[in-house]
Amino acid sequence: MAENQELKKKKWDGRPYHSLDCELRRQFGEKVYKITLNGGMSCPNRDGKIGTKGCIFCSAKGSGDFAGNSALSVSGQLQEGKAQLLRKRPVRSYIAYFQAFTNTYAPVPYLRKIFTEAMEDPEVQVLSIATRPDCLEDDVLELLTRLNRIKPVWVELGLQTAHEETARFLRRGYDLEVFDHAVKRLRDAGITVIVHVILFLPGETEAMMLETIDCLNRRDIQGIKLQLLHVLEGTDLARIYEDSPFHIPDMEEYIRLLGKCIARLRPDIVIHRLTGDGPKDLLIAPQWSRAKRTVLNRLHQYLKENDIWQGKEYYG
Repeated sequence: MAENQELKKKKWDGRPYHSLDCELRRQFGEKVYKITLNGGMSCPNRDGKIGTKGCIFCSAKGSGDFAGNSALSVSGQLQEGKAQLLRKRPVRSYIAYFQAFTNTYAPVPYLRKIFTEAMEDPEVQVLSIATRPDCLEDDVLELLTRLNRIKPVWVELGLQTAHEETARFLRRGYDLEVFDHAVKRLRDAGITVIVHVILFLPGETEAMMLETIDCLNRRDIQGIKLQLLHVLEGTDLARIYEDSPFHIPDMEEYIRLLGKCIARLRPDIVIHRLTGDGPKDLLIAPQWSRAKRTVLNRLHQYLKENDIWQGKEYYG
């Protein structure tokens, strides 16, 4: 076991988990930066196809609060994003990340246009697309498969929880079987799958959250985003929280839970996120999450103090 641990830490450049930064450096030989884009799409959980209110935690911008300006072309958004990054540091490689709303929820000719426009930028290394597992029709999957032969395509699926009762409370709008079917079809096409999970959803116990990790360990996924639940102004979740306040973890409780998730997580799965960003002008709770660097520094300290590394519990 000690030998396994040292091999893993060496593979991950001494880190106790398989970070996205480490994986990108391994694949591309340098740091790669993400530019968030807005393709101007909606969501079937908002336009009436399956619902009109969206998921209860989702902001008015469809989780795209930090995405680009949809009034600009994709190329224009990329150039604007590059300019912001270049003011801070020299950057040569980028991920084009379509973030806002459901980014396969549009006619294929339109999707082909915007995705191709992003991939034609010679500095874009990866096309990353956030979407729903129930929005991957055959023609969409065929397009993504063709694009994946040109440059790597990642598809990010917002599962949030493996528990159907919680999913109904969230108004997610699909069941686990739909998610499983989407993952299989994407992987049959050779496309990288990244899954979003929200921790400390109302009513979920620690055991339930760890069961979601176990569920994903059994699926053919390549990446995970662990997201702290944010209560944002203007959401139905905020109204619920105001009427009947539910448990919000403090920083130490969240870090302890993250440690358990990391130890339990299959070691080949790349961790893309460990906390998440809520727009500060909308954030109601938890306020401590505003200090993201403080949270991550404390997490790394906690993992070191407790000899926690990704896969430690998975190996048994």
